[in-house]
Amino acid sequence: MEYRQLGASGLHVPVLSFGTATFGGGNEFFKAWGSTQVDEAKRLVNLCLDAGVNFFDTANVYSHGTSEEILGQALEGLRNQVLISTKATFPMGSGPNDSGSSRIHLIQQAENSLRRLKTDHIDVYHLHGFDGNTPIEETLKALDDLITAGKVRYIACSNFSGWHLMKSLSISERYGWARYVAHQAYYSLLDREFEWELMPLGIDQKVSTIVWSPLSSGRLGGRFRRGTPVPADNRISQGGSHGPATNFELLYKIVDALDEVAEETGKSVPQIALNWLLQRPTVANIIIGARDEAQLKQNLDAVGWNLTTDQVKKLDAASDRDVIYPYWHQRQNTKLNPLPKFY
Repeated sequence: MEYRQLGASGLHVPVLSFGTATFGGGNEFFKAWGSTQVDEAKRLVNLCLDAGVNFFDTANVYSHGTSEEILGQALEGLRNQVLISTKATFPMGSGPNDSGSSRIHLIQQAENSLRRLKTDHIDVYHLHGFDGNTPIEETLKALDDLITAGKVRYIACSNFSGWHLMKSLSISERYGWARYVAHQAYYSLLDREFEWELMPLGIDQKVSTIVWSPLSSGRLGGRFRRGTPVPADNRISQGGSHGPATNFELLYKIVDALDEVAEETGKSVPQIALNWLLQRPTVANIIIGARDEAQLKQNLDAVGWNLTTDQVKKLDAASDRDVIYPYWHQRQNTKLNPLPKFY
């Protein structure tokens, strides 16, 4: 297993982490992801550890805390061998202080996550989204206090816009508070908007990327193909995904290219899609999920080898699409904007 440094920190993480949104199946949305219970969770955890994957990702809202509870039970006796990432911000109740990134909510949710996870500290604590109602200073001071108290080791964000992240980093620098070391973001061959603004920011500010939904909610898992019906049992059809409507013509163009590379390499379509992400700047870690052991084993085999330069270029070309303003304008002058073309 390859390990990479997480942002401007001293923490090294495996390039794959195991996402546990499949644990619990607490409502219809998460049942579409999976309903893994404790015994199966323990088997999946041990498979990960055998492969060198010691980083486990969850969130308080995953099945309303059940995912954290199952992960905590699955990791009993293993805490010193693993890294745990969890998140807060999204609603955990109907009260006026039951959501957001206020001091009261973040500290309460951190304490609740620690209890459910059966641990005394969280290795990487994410804001699950940006809270435009709470002063950023309040949020960052609360996170810094959690670090000072020893309850959190590192902080990260997720689903931020470029200005959300840059302003937060500036405030952390101004007051000498802990800064975000990573941005957990939606990124795949089918969804490359991350490259337009957030990736250049990550390069400039030394903020690593932790990728969520690297197979675009299963669209790049090998089952969506030109000329065949859309699988009825996929996560999207079952209501377990949200986001923009699928651009099927682009998807099928990408899958055609993935099939070509699969034939060249002897690897599967999802393994190639994951390996492509590991070649991208700022990407330190990819969160993989699995409903069962077979799916997990396949995803774990996405590392230990690399696509060739020509294969990466083939996938880049198949997944390329028009960008929006101001990025198309910036690309007209590569001397002023010397980042690689795929930005």
